Amino acid sequence: MSKGSRHQRGTEPEYALPFRRGLRGATTKPEQLLWAMVRNRRLEGAKFRRQHSIGKYIVDFVCLERSLIIELDGEYHDYIVEEDLERQEYLKAQGFVVLRFWNEDVLNDAEAVARGIINALKANPSP
Repeated sequence: MSKGSRHQRGTEPEYALPFRRGLRGATTKPEQLLWAMVRNRRLEGAKFRRQHSIGKYIVDFVCLERSLIIELDGEYHDYIVEEDLERQEYLKAQGFVVLRFWNEDVLNDAEAVARGIINALKANPSP
């Protein structure tokens, strides 16, 4: 997949852009903490976007140049296991590595979460 085809705005559903903007405006505490960690190329010089469309899905955080997605899961995800698996398989098929962290992990051990992200970035360097 070429780098240009990762930018999904032309293929996303019509409602997605305003929906993504709404998500950015209603971030949870774990999302705020993770965004503070990854924004402005703070980890390994990688540029992350938040609430970004990939196909029909909106991912929490993505580094397109490293093909890395970070998803934060709350208690709600206990009830949508099949949907999460379908989504993860789609994203992997598009060439992405998907890291998942529980909200509680971000709140209680942000350093371990940052180390996990750094390790994933090092394992998948920029082209």
